Amino acid sequence: MINEVLELKSSWEALADCREPIVLYGTGDGADKITNELERLGIGLYGVTASDGFVRERFFRGFRVMPVSHFEESLSSFTVILGFGTNRENVIENIKNISSRHRLLVPCVPVYGDEIINRAFLLRYRDELESVYSMLADERSRQVFADFLRFELSGELEYLFRSESVKSEAFTNILRLGSDERSLDLGAYRGDTVEELLHYTHGEYRSITAVEPDKKSFEKLKESTSSLHDCRLVNAGVHRECGFLPFNKKRRGRGNSADSIGEMQEVVTVDSLASPDGFSYIKADVEGSEADMLYGAVKTLKSFKPKLNIACYHKSRDIFELPLKIKKINPDYGIYLRHHRYIPCWDLNLYCV
Repeated sequence: MINEVLELKSSWEALADCREPIVLYGTGDGADKITNELERLGIGLYGVTASDGFVRERFFRGFRVMPVSHFEESLSSFTVILGFGTNRENVIENIKNISSRHRLLVPCVPVYGDEIINRAFLLRYRDELESVYSMLADERSRQVFADFLRFELSGELEYLFRSESVKSEAFTNILRLGSDERSLDLGAYRGDTVEELLHYTHGEYRSITAVEPDKKSFEKLKESTSSLHDCRLVNAGVHRECGFLPFNKKRRGRGNSADSIGEMQEVVTVDSLASPDGFSYIKADVEGSEADMLYGAVKTLKSFKPKLNIACYHKSRDIFELPLKIKKINPDYGIYLRHHRYIPCWDLNLYCV
């Protein structure tokens, strides 16, 4: 499988060979990381653009942010590279529209960390990647896995779009949540995934434990769950050991993550949260701390084998480290992989039963 993926030209190789102006679309954290890698590779930018509502009078990395129409009026052709993430339909349609008029690539960079899934990455971790590919529980998971790597390497949207599926498919065909779930929601944010649980269990459950480190989001979580019975809320992060860690609260977006700098925040483990009955379902979207979370969940996964819904896109090595760790803890797990609509491949989840 890896040999087939390696036959593709990487987005970085394509940009190095590009003979037309390169225009960066986006000005956020992802655009910063992409620009850093372009500079490291000696690849120059021609300009920077943004969605119409975000152009305004501003600069990014020394470039004045201009609308796409500016470049279309002044250049005969150019290549667009996407530097932000979205699951908003109107924005995705705009991206598709631009790609129909210009060559468009998505050079992929990780949400956390600096390790990029490029040719060297695939060669370095070939054995681990092949191992995960072979252990996945169904053909759809293997297709999603291979297309994820194709997209990460090439930056071509076709691999991303053809691998996506609606979230209801995973909940209906894989997780099959029931009315007696003992749910643990890690990274509960403002209660959106608690609502998701209630939707798929038709409002029935035995207990809910919702964990969220950010204080403002935690207040919203309290409001949104105030009418629920047997719902325990924990204002903490999750990690491999209980204690306190610095959390970076200045990252853009909804994330709040353990970092080397930031305000001290209590962290707990899955095993410390578990009652004698354990948990029957664990959802974890914890901003790059998923691997650490698993180290603190060994007893729970061995003893109770809860259904798992775990984000595996925050760090580049998550795609193989997380499934290998889960399988090592409890070899009885069947591991599925699904990608839900998002550019780039940010809504990529492991579903384990």
